Amino acid sequence: MEKLFQLKQKGTTVRTEILAGLTTFMTMAYIIFVNPSLLSMAGMDFGAVMTATILSAALTTILMGLLTNYPFALASGMGLNAFFAFVVASVAGWQTALGAVFISGIVFILLAVTGAIGYIDRAIPVSLKKAISAGIGLFIALIGLSNAGIVVSNPDTLVSLGNLSSPVTLLAAIGLGITAVLMALRIRGAILIGIVLTTIVGMFTGVTTIPAGLSDIFGMPHSIAPVLFKLDILGALRLGFFTIFAFLFVDVFDTLGTVMGTGAKAGFLDKEGRLPKINKIMLVDAIGTVGGSLLGTSTVTTYVESTAGISEGGKTGLTAVTTGVLFLLALFLAPLALIIPGAATAPALIIVGVLMVSSVTGINFDDFTEAFPAFLVIICMPLMYSIATGIAAGFLAYPIVKVVAGRHKDVHWLMYVLGAIALVHFIL
Repeated sequence: MEKLFQLKQKGTTVRTEILAGLTTFMTMAYIIFVNPSLLSMAGMDFGAVMTATILSAALTTILMGLLTNYPFALASGMGLNAFFAFVVASVAGWQTALGAVFISGIVFILLAVTGAIGYIDRAIPVSLKKAISAGIGLFIALIGLSNAGIVVSNPDTLVSLGNLSSPVTLLAAIGLGITAVLMALRIRGAILIGIVLTTIVGMFTGVTTIPAGLSDIFGMPHSIAPVLFKLDILGALRLGFFTIFAFLFVDVFDTLGTVMGTGAKAGFLDKEGRLPKINKIMLVDAIGTVGGSLLGTSTVTTYVESTAGISEGGKTGLTAVTTGVLFLLALFLAPLALIIPGAATAPALIIVGVLMVSSVTGINFDDFTEAFPAFLVIICMPLMYSIATGIAAGFLAYPIVKVVAGRHKDVHWLMYVLGAIALVHFIL
């Protein structure tokens, strides 16, 4: 153990690392229930997706620990799973959506191996990166509110408040309140605990099915066969540049931002402010995305919840390996997932949306040439119900407003290329 993870050199112990891994698992275990809930709405088998979600998270997180010796955990990413289910799969089918995830993962691997990620990172302005995160936050919050029945369609006003007297909607509203209180109190695993408590409340309102015995809680994992290797790569190639780019962009920069931000807080950065073995970290993330698509789940990415374990003292890959092993054990909780109602997972989407929208504070709204493209990204994603369209709108507007303002030197040449591709995206 010492030879593999260099515990003494890192100033940690086996006990500390295991407890840190448990903490990380508790904070991100909600994905076990939320991800299959979302992807099943696209026609995928709930049980199979749950197994795929757990396996991809477990194997990739263990690989991260063994290959990089960092305490980072991975799983199917929030936001991209909503994009997968409600935008791509709803139009082209979930098999094609899996194909798009696979292609984005292959491109990600190439970028990680060649070291091109850093170059692309410098080309795309910070304001657009922050706007994309905020826009996705609004997008998935809208999905959560819709799934909860809190926001409904209205022929006169487009949307309006739903019927709060409905048992499902009322339970979702209660769950949102419970989760918000837990988050405000900074309780570890607040989102997971919120899902569990809301499910229990639902037993008293008739929304949650009451388990008849232990067999309704514990059992053998569901077969992964309905989604294993079901991706349609050729179909994905016909989706267009910005659909694939949306998967790739969010995965790359979400991961980059997560590991750099987490690494800075944990003291992992070197004297030049760089994170050692960054290419290996990104490579593992990319492998996770490719592997996840083959198993039958949406984009796998590094979780910011890794900071929970790090704050508990996790400093090495043993933390990640512990988290991964706990995910494997969760395979045997498969029956429990079928009990949890959608009203209990909808609040999780809304809360994650809150966390993602916070990135809007990094946008300089005093500079109109930065604010306008960023605003288009943020507003277009939820209102046009498309992450890809939001990205395209911002990438098209950015070079235009900069050039008109006489600030063409602020624009990297790659942004002109992306702007031209965005124009073609809208024309076609």
